[in-house]
Amino acid sequence: MSVTLEQNDVLSMIHLEGAIDIVSAGELKALLLEALGSGRPVRAVLEGTTGLDVTAMQLLWAARQTARASEVGFAIGGQAQERISAALAAAGLEDFMAEVVANE
Repeated sequence: MSVTLEQNDVLSMIHLEGAIDIVSAGELKALLLEALGSGRPVRAVLEGTTGLDVTAMQLLWAARQTARASEVGFAIGGQAQERISAALAAAGLEDFMAEVVANE
């Protein structure tokens, strides 16, 4: 598992790799807050993600809500594995999947 933040002048990208779960929740939360605090649009890249537990999904959802409230762009990108898509849908986050498709 790995969570990294890459920032440039126009975008903050958080790369999630491996299984993102309660163990990496603190790191993910800190990087999401840092990215949102930059005022730049944020993109969470799921390309290398093999699993998202409910904690990770909650953090991504909360980050999206925070971004909307502060008028900062937030998108989910990368080719999510089918089981990630299924987990998001099972959690009632179908609109997350629409964002993944819309941003590719």
